[in-house]
Amino acid sequence: MLKRLFAAGAMLAFATTCVAQDFPTHAITIVVPFAAGGPTDTVTRLIAQGMTKSLGQTIIVENVGGAGGTIGVEKVAHSRPDGYTLLLMHIGIATSASLYRNLRYDAQTDLDPIGLVIDVPMTMIAKPSFAPKDVKDLNAYVKANKDKVTYAHAGVGSASHLCGMLYLSAIQADVTTVPYKGTGPAMTDLIGGQVDFMCDQTTNTTQQIRAGKVKAYAVTSPKRVASLPDLPTFDESGLKGFEVTVWHGLWATHGTPKSVIDKLDAALQAALRDPATIARFAELGGEPVAQNRATPDALRAHLKSEIEKWSPIIKKAGVYAD
Repeated sequence: MLKRLFAAGAMLAFATTCVAQDFPTHAITIVVPFAAGGPTDTVTRLIAQGMTKSLGQTIIVENVGGAGGTIGVEKVAHSRPDGYTLLLMHIGIATSASLYRNLRYDAQTDLDPIGLVIDVPMTMIAKPSFAPKDVKDLNAYVKANKDKVTYAHAGVGSASHLCGMLYLSAIQADVTTVPYKGTGPAMTDLIGGQVDFMCDQTTNTTQQIRAGKVKAYAVTSPKRVASLPDLPTFDESGLKGFEVTVWHGLWATHGTPKSVIDKLDAALQAALRDPATIARFAELGGEPVAQNRATPDALRAHLKSEIEKWSPIIKKAGVYAD
């Protein structure tokens, strides 16, 4: 009996090694836990193009929106640990740990990190007809009309929700929030005038701002971004210390063979060094992370520190979702 168990274990280990060595033999799917057309979707599609060159296989982007990204994260957390189903998620994976009472996964134990991808600033934007002309006016207008103003976001725990929560807390206002299944549909309604204002990543707002489809107030980074040089920061607009930078990371399901993780990490790093990727991200106001941050260890440590950072802030705000 022991011999048979040993033989079975040896065969399984051999099979796993062979699979890892041959990886990838078919298409890979990267799950984006938000609707198509949003900022995380844009980041993913750019990274997928670069990684395809290294891996030699097609990478399919699958949008699984809902519940602030937690539905898509859960799908990957419960997938087969073979490297063929990946997750690209942003800072929301850290805030969800405190925002949601009934998560059916633990991001630190049910996912294997591959590496950080990009840091993206956000912009406060509004429908074209919104009355305030600058940040000072915006602050005063929102406070004076808090029963009438509507703030759109991509769902509880999303980056747009987090940015809005911090902004409203900073100006001490409480307005009606309108959650969407991703910032793509939220942007559509904002442009159409169905909602008043929102905070979204530059990867999703830059083109809309340049085209004059939305009114822009400020960027959430410490300094102005090259793609929107005329847009001031919140800090220089009077809201001192207000800063939100959205980081993105790439994960596989926990238990994925290390050799597969290594191949995926190498492909990620190659994509981030690709001049075409760098140029495209620059156009959208984003910047790929340094090579030493695009690693499993760096993402693992960063996720842990971000959960520890945001947990007390969210608990103090008293914002929760089921």
